Amino acid sequence: MSILKQHRCPSRSLTHIPTSPRLHLVARLTCSATTTTTKPKSSQNQLVIEPRLETKPDSITPIIPSVGPPLSNDPSLQSTWSHRAWVASGCTTLFFSLAKTVTGAADTHMWFEPIVGGYVGYVLADLLSGVYHWGIDNYGDATTPIFGSQIEGFQGHHKWPWTITRRQFANNLHALARSITLTVLPIEILCNDPVIQGFVIVCAGCIMFSQQFHVWSHGTKSKLPPLVVALQDAGVLVSRSQHSAHHRPPYNSNYCIVSGVCNEFLDKNKVFEALEMIIFFKLGVRPRSWSEPGAEWIEEMDEAQSQVTVH
Repeated sequence: MSILKQHRCPSRSLTHIPTSPRLHLVARLTCSATTTTTKPKSSQNQLVIEPRLETKPDSITPIIPSVGPPLSNDPSLQSTWSHRAWVASGCTTLFFSLAKTVTGAADTHMWFEPIVGGYVGYVLADLLSGVYHWGIDNYGDATTPIFGSQIEGFQGHHKWPWTITRRQFANNLHALARSITLTVLPIEILCNDPVIQGFVIVCAGCIMFSQQFHVWSHGTKSKLPPLVVALQDAGVLVSRSQHSAHHRPPYNSNYCIVSGVCNEFLDKNKVFEALEMIIFFKLGVRPRSWSEPGAEWIEEMDEAQSQVTVH
């Protein structure tokens, strides 16, 4: 905005000004210039405010770049030495827990109980994977402490689910391997009961490798190892058809990704819907599954696989 003060020409005639041609010209030019800013019927002290269009870009509002699926050589999909170290640590911890289970069962001549404990751990791991999957699918965002990166990753997974098959092994498992190492190692040191160890080894092992089971559920049958396909068809691992239902609207079922054995019970009895109602009435927080699927939920096809080469 510019503020201009009006000026008026003197009321005296130009004949009172010295008759020098040079001065007369200056007087005429001055009067002519000042009259361009005056307006009729305005007072001498009036301020004239003239609006001016500002074209300077806004420096406060951030520019959000468009986000696309990660490329096949994206560093976020590749394993680092830190990732490999944590996976090696998790596998070593599980191996020693298994060894302790076997030696404890052999010393006590007790085999049935550790097997039952292992089966309970197997079912519980599937349940825990579903609860965790449901939680990060429906609550929080990328700024959530501790879980923010995983929430962001699972949101991207809904839009580009096929990218998980391009993620390298240690990159995919390192976070779970770190948690398993820190959790199982104290139990392994302090407990010698083969039943508890049997429960821990199976439950922890299934949780740690649940993301790999998840990868296989997105794989093509012809490209999966025959043993994996056989375990999926037998219901030991979550099947491709069962998990594909989770990626269809309204995206609120089949959360379990170890074996999927708990999915039918949880979905039929609307367990997660009941939990959502409790959280809503207690905290006033709505889950994402209550809203219409937005753009971030709509799956985009893999352009690299959808292209057809014509010879």
